[in-house]
Amino acid sequence: MFRKTLTLATAALLTATAVAQSATPVPPADLAEARAIFKQLIEINTTDTPQGNVTTATQAMQKRFLDAGFPAADLHLLGPNARKMNLVVDYPGTDKSEKPVLFLCHVDVVEALRSDWHTDPFQFVEKDGYYYGRGTQDMKDSDATVVATFLRLHREGYHPRRGMILALTADEEGGKSNGASWLVEHHRELVDAAFVINPDSGGVELQNGKAVVADVEATEKVYSDFQVTAYNRGGHSSLPRPDNAIYELMAALNKLATYSFPFELNSVTREYFTAMAKQEHGQVGEDMRAILKTPPDMAAAARLSALSPDFNSNFRTTCVATRLWGGHANNALPQTAQANVNCRIFPGHSPEQIRQQLIALFGDSKLSVKYVSDAGVVSETAPDRQAMTPPPPMPEVFKPLDAMVQAIWPGTPVTPIMEDGASDSIYFAKAGIPCYGFSGIALERGDERMHGQDERLPIDSYTKALQFMYGFSKAVGDE
Repeated sequence: MFRKTLTLATAALLTATAVAQSATPVPPADLAEARAIFKQLIEINTTDTPQGNVTTATQAMQKRFLDAGFPAADLHLLGPNARKMNLVVDYPGTDKSEKPVLFLCHVDVVEALRSDWHTDPFQFVEKDGYYYGRGTQDMKDSDATVVATFLRLHREGYHPRRGMILALTADEEGGKSNGASWLVEHHRELVDAAFVINPDSGGVELQNGKAVVADVEATEKVYSDFQVTAYNRGGHSSLPRPDNAIYELMAALNKLATYSFPFELNSVTREYFTAMAKQEHGQVGEDMRAILKTPPDMAAAARLSALSPDFNSNFRTTCVATRLWGGHANNALPQTAQANVNCRIFPGHSPEQIRQQLIALFGDSKLSVKYVSDAGVVSETAPDRQAMTPPPPMPEVFKPLDAMVQAIWPGTPVTPIMEDGASDSIYFAKAGIPCYGFSGIALERGDERMHGQDERLPIDSYTKALQFMYGFSKAVGDE
């Protein structure tokens, strides 16, 4: 096997060559193509709504690959229904004894209302040094960088030693047709890989424009929705009572709003805050060092939690009400009121454990707390599944990744993180394939707008991400 005969000097030379290439600005023609791809993806509505259609986006990318000369046999457009077709692109390697690397990219986005935004969320708007549009941070930016990278490498006649696969998938953000899960279950042969790079998480944190840390997802929380319902006999609205269903539900949600789940650290978050403590100064640095002690300083944890929602989410399970329904008529006391409570569960705890904790917290027999699956199925109990186990730090991933980070953001430490949300990595981790989350996208702390109003991405961040993905793909392909 070629890999076994590589000398350390040769391996170092390959990585250094890729780094040198990545440090060169993206050629203008390639940059223009990458911008056009990004624009095209943003302006295709891929929400899980009647107006959205994932297949429109995957077909558009399939056409780009076909027009570029990719063999039709290497492009697989498939899925469970006509609106949720996934695209799998095979970029074969020369060493058939090596499994390929899979780049996992979802193309669906969260719904955005025009009335909530200052621009049309489904128009690609460039202003003040930013690209605006739904998906500019989550994650059509990374979709476009990987598509553009594959097209550029093919145009240059690049033949990787290790093959590469790109999967553009549906319903990571919700819906009944999760593409990653469907591909693993029904077409494992198309996505079977040595490891997965998932740009849906990880990236470079900026503070006042300076890169301070490059985050690589090593584990993630468990996503769970719970349906909280209050019931009451109702009555005429001219005879109000304090025990109506809406008041009972709001009392429970107010308890949730002021409740903090217990402080926790695991091996990944401990390593992250150990690295961050070396970067931070003053009270923040002192508090980071204090939470790492045994026992941890709870006052320091409270200060850090109050300082940053990111820190707070790294310390514990979090739950928040995201939707409300109630009542049946304007002139009647509500008989039913309901809320969706969304939880991101700290590794080591199951959805059923958290459901039981919510029941105990609310302490109201007139409330029910039921689990809602990703497909929207409501059940009396929740699964006992746990979070993904952190994979080992594979040299074929981290050596080129660290080299690329140093080439583009010199002196920036590469540190494993726990993803505060959840991603499609879990489906491949369950299948025994190591998953690593990193995008090459650099964002200013506090300007994370994914799922929110006026989502935007700095133009410079997109350009550097293209540099990163191009060099990293070549380095991984040659590793």
